[in-house]
Amino acid sequence: MGPVPEISLTELGLGGYTPVGMVQNFLEFLHVDLGMPWWGAIVAGTVLARCLVFPLIVKGQREAAKLNNHMPEMSRLTNKMNEAKRSGNKFEFSKAYSDLMLFQKKHDINPLRGFLVPMVQAPVFISFFIALRKMAYLPVPSMQTGGLWWFSDLTVADPYYILPLAVTGSMWAILELGAESGVNNPNLQTMKTVFRIMPLIILPLTINFPTAVFTYWMTSNVFSLAQVAFLNIPAVREKLKIPERVQHDPSVLPKSEGFIKSMKTGWKNAQLAQQLEERERKIKHHLDIAAKGPLRQTFAQNPLQQKESTQVSVDGVKKGKKKQWENPLD
Repeated sequence: MGPVPEISLTELGLGGYTPVGMVQNFLEFLHVDLGMPWWGAIVAGTVLARCLVFPLIVKGQREAAKLNNHMPEMSRLTNKMNEAKRSGNKFEFSKAYSDLMLFQKKHDINPLRGFLVPMVQAPVFISFFIALRKMAYLPVPSMQTGGLWWFSDLTVADPYYILPLAVTGSMWAILELGAESGVNNPNLQTMKTVFRIMPLIILPLTINFPTAVFTYWMTSNVFSLAQVAFLNIPAVREKLKIPERVQHDPSVLPKSEGFIKSMKTGWKNAQLAQQLEERERKIKHHLDIAAKGPLRQTFAQNPLQQKESTQVSVDGVKKGKKKQWENPLD
């Protein structure tokens, strides 16, 4: 049986300039122009994509380490803010919120930066996933013989379920090690507990995916595990300016109150903080208007504007009124 004739992805209606299309074009370049087998093209493309995201991983590790090292003080300020909110004292809440903002600014901490890594990695993962699934479901003829070992056909599911189980196990290892974020502290145990069961939920939903998808997924997971081992080397962390993580006494860390409850608390605090910021913005706006614009009258009568006095005679005496030294009989 001769080799399967190569048909371009354009002729099959694939490729293009969308994120999914560009992934397909790049994989085709690795396979056709560089002569890699399809499984090799998928592995190489995955590794290259993960290398491009690596600087963001390093930044995420820096932010996670800073957040972890200053967690006790931030927890104290957050608790103070929550107590003021529960007591209805908006002044104390505003003061605690300002103290928290100043503390974060002083130490260059922004909890929202922790979402940078998943926000960048999610589109990459989704683009590869959709691109490979479309190529397998069409299918691309040469992918039917472009696999390796027991999964020689990349367009069908793994007949022995080895890849789905391996992906599930590696996902669990990544979550346990905090490979993507570098976070491994008691404050996130509740969230990690929720994520621990996610691989088991995902497994039955993805077990029949084409092996092309699992080839990408498994390569990405192995890269993550190698990455966390690399970033745990002290010399590497020092070179990349990743702060050393401080191990805190659990008593100084906030008690876990449950994932849903903590989300509700955070949402309410964010709403109240937004109200305070809006009020401060309005006050600042009014002060700017008062400083730059004309004075606005806030009284019924301007005390600086005196009523016109009666006409004064040439000798300086008001009409109809005599000086004290004048003869009243005149």
